Amino acid sequence: MISNDTLSMILLCSRLGLESQPDPKPLSLRAWNSLALKIQGSSLDRPGDLLGMSVHDLEIVLDIEEQNAETLFLLLDRVGSVAIELERLESIGIKVISRADPDYPDRYRTRLKASAPPVLFYSGEKALLGQRGIAVVGSRHLDDVGKNCADWIGNSCGLSGMVLYSGVAKGVDSISMEASLAARGTAVGVMANNLESELRKPAYRNAIQKGDLCLVTPYLPSASFNVGLAMGRNRLIYTLSDYAIVVASSANKGGTWSGALENMKNEWVPLFVVSYEDMPEGNQLLLERGGIELPLAKVEDYTNLETSLKEEAQKIQPKPTQGTLF
Repeated sequence: MISNDTLSMILLCSRLGLESQPDPKPLSLRAWNSLALKIQGSSLDRPGDLLGMSVHDLEIVLDIEEQNAETLFLLLDRVGSVAIELERLESIGIKVISRADPDYPDRYRTRLKASAPPVLFYSGEKALLGQRGIAVVGSRHLDDVGKNCADWIGNSCGLSGMVLYSGVAKGVDSISMEASLAARGTAVGVMANNLESELRKPAYRNAIQKGDLCLVTPYLPSASFNVGLAMGRNRLIYTLSDYAIVVASSANKGGTWSGALENMKNEWVPLFVVSYEDMPEGNQLLLERGGIELPLAKVEDYTNLETSLKEEAQKIQPKPTQGTLF
């Protein structure tokens, strides 16, 4: 059963139950962060305290304009319809956590701070979120070397007990995830779309039932593919992991490229780039921009891959971080 805090944040920050309605629009991340500060500075204690409040009470207690109070009231007044939808989602194995919950992924709090998603929908073993692991990213279109690399890295995660983090897309993501699960390992798939439909796949259902897989998304479980959503979830893959490996990247374009640059800019985790003869141009450019070279020979020696990553990562001093309340 979800907490009142999480219910309040679903009502305010998610389009759940609003898919066919243009208004009211849920709060943006920036608007939620602003409201969270208002809650902390008011006589209220938690987001759940907003439930059941009138427009007048919201206006006075939060010290906001009447129009904004009306918007909050309309969003919070959807409890009945949203409760029905939450019950439906739970019946197919999808649950919800929010930044107000104690078991929300701590790495999102500390690394993304106020940019952490207010609400996460997930299915599977929630405890996997943020456990020791490798983010494996790369293009959908791979040469044979790239396919083998994705498979070897997945095997390494499975054999070493490290969680494999991916975006569940075709190519590198799916190859590495399937390899990890086949090696009796664990995986987390951070999805940009279609969580509901992915749960219909027998392989994922079986892995979830065994406790080996968690599929998670900050977007509606029924969301269709959207380039913007895919770009936005890249940071959620990196920030759960200990290391990231780029298997294959296009040059100066695409989600793999932009996600790798964002990670290097923010210094979330050490970024390794697989290098080999005739590697994609994007790999070479990422190395020139500061990516850590991961020679093909070290990937092939996948039983010692974790040791290789540790040795290089120890040379990098992490940035100090501080989380956010909710």
